[in-house]
Amino acid sequence: MKKIIVFLTISAAALASHGQSKHFNQPLADSLAKWVIIDQTAAYIPQGNFKKLSEQQWEHYKDSVFSVHKRLLEEIFKKYGFPGYDLVGKQGSNNFWLMVQHCDKTPEFQLEVLEAMKAELKKNNADSKNFAYLTDRVNLNNGKKQLYGTQVTYRLDSCQAIPKPLADSLNVNIRRKDVGLEPIENYLNMMSQMHFEMNKAVYEARGIHHPKLLKTGN
Repeated sequence: MKKIIVFLTISAAALASHGQSKHFNQPLADSLAKWVIIDQTAAYIPQGNFKKLSEQQWEHYKDSVFSVHKRLLEEIFKKYGFPGYDLVGKQGSNNFWLMVQHCDKTPEFQLEVLEAMKAELKKNNADSKNFAYLTDRVNLNNGKKQLYGTQVTYRLDSCQAIPKPLADSLNVNIRRKDVGLEPIENYLNMMSQMHFEMNKAVYEARGIHHPKLLKTGN
């Protein structure tokens, strides 16, 4: 099997020293924007030429992407801490967070980022919704229950999204509202619909022609 290896670089300008203050870093924001395109390709189902890959080749490609990104993100984190809006803008900060979400093989790194992100939240320099998603990811990757219900799995007999282990489920919508997330019922329905569209042919072959949705308040 031909190995697929991902090569990415970070420019010297992106990691140029700015002393102790965080001035806006356009080269870094640009690098994050490029990397996140590759990240999202690997995080999605195979598209285009990637459909020609075997399952083993595809998994190798995904692992290569996430592993290389983790090393690059770690370089950035060591130099700047969590890159907030002041350093790379809202989109750049979101791109960094999104790639950290996929560093599941190094939950200790995800936890470091989460703790640094919490400090930036207090300064309105990070996104509270992103913080909730990463909190759930970190908890599950460390054998704990999630708090916001952002991480889901699916009932394959009905195409219904259900939360992975969730703490205090009765009050989950209170916690979600506090960070700006929609009610969990709406979120699960959205995930069910997305999952159905991504796997429509598979479900229809099983006689399932629409996802199973929860009742909502609107």
